[in-house]
Amino acid sequence: MNRWYLRRQLEDFLVEDIGHQDVTSEVCLTGDEIGTGHFMAKEDGIFCGEAVLVELARLLGVEHETLVRDGEPIVQGQVVAKWTGRLQAILTGERVALNLIQRTSGIATLTHQAVRLVAGNVRIADTRKTTPGLRMLEKHAVRVGGGFNHRGRLDDAVMIKDNHITVAGSITAAVRRAKAQVGHTTPIEVEVETGEEVKEAVAAGVDIIMLDNRTPEEIKRFRSWIPKSITVELSGGITLDTLPAYSECGADYISLGALTHSAPALDISMKIAGGKKDES
Repeated sequence: MNRWYLRRQLEDFLVEDIGHQDVTSEVCLTGDEIGTGHFMAKEDGIFCGEAVLVELARLLGVEHETLVRDGEPIVQGQVVAKWTGRLQAILTGERVALNLIQRTSGIATLTHQAVRLVAGNVRIADTRKTTPGLRMLEKHAVRVGGGFNHRGRLDDAVMIKDNHITVAGSITAAVRRAKAQVGHTTPIEVEVETGEEVKEAVAAGVDIIMLDNRTPEEIKRFRSWIPKSITVELSGGITLDTLPAYSECGADYISLGALTHSAPALDISMKIAGGKKDES
């Protein structure tokens, strides 16, 4: 993860949340109080957020103690990290920290569930269906959960979808134009839905074929027409319930937009040590 970019993002997030001042913390505290805030899991899951907590602590001028590393399982009631220092600073940064680590831990937890369901038969990948501004963190969370990243940005690869095919006139035409302009290190992927499109994509010499919104039975039939030299990806309408069936279709990857756009936040809170709600 790019720590410099993360630090810059966190600065922006703090400015957004604080505004001109944290009125409540400044009027309720003198500014001299020193203490410790415990980040505590309120449900089981996979933790992801170590870098966020470390960099935020630096920006706030407090000490960070790592108790759980990214990718480790956590259970309800477990303290995952501690901040020690000026309580005014800790309380000011609390919400930004919690919003981010709840989000990333939720994604890591859902990804972990998906990876377990496919039992090593296929790789689980994310998509570009991420929260604007949080893509780096959300894709990191997918990796922490045991998944893989699809392209991070539009400049990572050529991915020819239905609208590109419509405008270009055909898969063959779109792939021909792509090959004439991109370098040899840029892979070309085509999204297909029918058997005819599969055959056309194979003949065009693409690197990756995405079989979109097809049943397991259709995929198994289409897969037999695709040489091993072409990577096969599945996507569209696949849920955790149907994932095991799709994982046995012979594909290399299954990409799930739900990993980032629909992952529930993992409930994590902060408790000040010695406070009325301190549960440690």
